[in-house]
Amino acid sequence: MSFAKINDDILQTLRPPGALYYVGVALALSALAVGAAAFLHQARTGLGVAGYEHPILWGVYITDFVFWVGIAHSGTLISAVLFLFRAKWRTAVARASEAMTVFAVMTAGLFPIIHIGRPWFFYWLIPYPNERDLWVNFRSPLIWDVFAITTYLTVSAMFLYLGLMPDIAAARDRVKDWRRPIYRFLSFGWLGTDRQWRHYTALYGFFAALATPLVISVHSVVSWDFAMSILPGWHSTIFAPYFVAGAIFSGLAMVITLLVPMRRIFRLEHYITVHHFENLAKLMLTTSLIVGYAYLTEFFIAWYSGSPFEQGTFFDRMFGQYRTYSWMMFSCNVIIPLVLFSKAVRTNLKALFVISIFVNIGMWLERYVIIVTSLSHDFDPANWAGVYQPTWVEAAITVGSFGLFFTLFLLFVKNFPAVSITEMKETMDRSAEADPASAWPEPV
Repeated sequence: MSFAKINDDILQTLRPPGALYYVGVALALSALAVGAAAFLHQARTGLGVAGYEHPILWGVYITDFVFWVGIAHSGTLISAVLFLFRAKWRTAVARASEAMTVFAVMTAGLFPIIHIGRPWFFYWLIPYPNERDLWVNFRSPLIWDVFAITTYLTVSAMFLYLGLMPDIAAARDRVKDWRRPIYRFLSFGWLGTDRQWRHYTALYGFFAALATPLVISVHSVVSWDFAMSILPGWHSTIFAPYFVAGAIFSGLAMVITLLVPMRRIFRLEHYITVHHFENLAKLMLTTSLIVGYAYLTEFFIAWYSGSPFEQGTFFDRMFGQYRTYSWMMFSCNVIIPLVLFSKAVRTNLKALFVISIFVNIGMWLERYVIIVTSLSHDFDPANWAGVYQPTWVEAAITVGSFGLFFTLFLLFVKNFPAVSITEMKETMDRSAEADPASAWPEPV
């Protein structure tokens, strides 16, 4: 398997797409249009079209925000943390994970704006000197989220672009259509000289080291949106590690959800192999066990505290009005992933795809259960209102967020190399150059 062969196979993903790709884009754009229409209806009518009622004033929008921030985390784990540990298997899946990180953070950043009800005043969340000498309330969780999102998006986007630069140069030299001037501009005169490679390697390692603490810090800040309150079920020191583990868990599931069809559509079976999916499944199983342990720890802390408020909230969570969501959450996040202990399941791509869908559903329900059950069962029984019922507007905007994410991802993988050409060459088995056929894994 020569360097030229790697270039040819990966750059062929930039050719005109097939019918299946257009079907995916059409579905994603349709979902995005539904969400955009619902958002415009809410902006025109008011936040009353959402299902909020006292005391539940956080609902689906904050659930979506936490969910999408969590999705972004495994991209940093795979691309940065595993790079620092020199895990060679990450090379085939890192590019898609990094792109997923950027697009998930962009999607998440929309929901604090949607949640405030008057999105045209979103700049009020930004701390800047204004003519009235007023500053934002730095004790507000919305402000913490602004800092977390902007920091994570900036570093993740720069990390993705830096890794793309040599591959963009390869595409610049191969593609002859309207994209060539864009590639020429984005490659910034990359020629692959020794001096450029030395600076590139040093800078890539620096960004990997810089991005690694963000895996912990960003979602810890998101967890403090809840843990800094005194509400039963939220006021807990376990929230930061609990949220970080859950974020990586959901992100790994989304990586598998994206890679299984992408591998088939772009004929990348020789590069994204079953071995890569098995390693992703092992990581997903590990984080599932951590999340399950966190669930049990929450119940133990509520029981051991002796607080009737904590005990009542967790009892209501599992046996009250929202018990169906809680048991579905527990089943999807803890019970179903246990089948990954079997190597036969870990190496079955159809099974992994189905499991990843269940995990994505379960992790969305986890955030929904955490938010809604604590708000609906606080200290004062007089506030224990009826069941929170999301409206069609909230559901449509949620669907639209998935449409936005998948649209951006599909456009990216069709216009930029979906697998890192540079890193595939670095990890190529040089001993197989004399016999190229020996370097290829068996087709799946």
